[in-house]
Amino acid sequence: MIHETIVISTDAQGLPHIAPFGVRERDGFVLIAPFRPSTSLDNLLARRTAVLNLTDDVRVFAGALSGRREWPVRKATQVEGYVLEAALSHRELVLEEVVEDAERPLLYFRVVHEEVHAAFRGFNRAQAAVVELAVLVSRLHMLPLEKIEAEMQYLKIAIEKTAGPREHEAWQWLVERVAQHLAAAESKEPQ
Repeated sequence: MIHETIVISTDAQGLPHIAPFGVRERDGFVLIAPFRPSTSLDNLLARRTAVLNLTDDVRVFAGALSGRREWPVRKATQVEGYVLEAALSHRELVLEEVVEDAERPLLYFRVVHEEVHAAFRGFNRAQAAVVELAVLVSRLHMLPLEKIEAEMQYLKIAIEKTAGPREHEAWQWLVERVAQHLAAAESKEPQ
């Protein structure tokens, strides 16, 4: 099972880098598998710590994929890192094992601290739609344009029916990112 989370890694200067990640749990470890190349991967390998954040503010997912990576954070408790202020809960992680792969290495983290900050009330359909579109946007370079457009049309139904202001804002950021990608792809086509 894959859980959609926000992982905060830190760079060489100790500054936070916020990125959405689908993570798995395997044999008591949190498994994070970033694609190469990746700022998150570089940070995770260099610093060997991370903070996994669970949030229902889908703007953080959309923001990280549309150039809006600055969100309020506070220092973590047990590792050098940061906790998202909007986190309902967080887990502080230490890297234990790396399984090398040319495309997507497997990073196994041990949980050294965990806190719950607020109750999770569940996602509504619009929040789930934003997360799904965020996953698509993270793979724009890998997916056919027709698939992206078809998925967006379907996901838009949930936005129209159940979105609040946060979900509308997040959706719009992702739609703009897709439009930028499509415009760049069209400009590269031979005339």
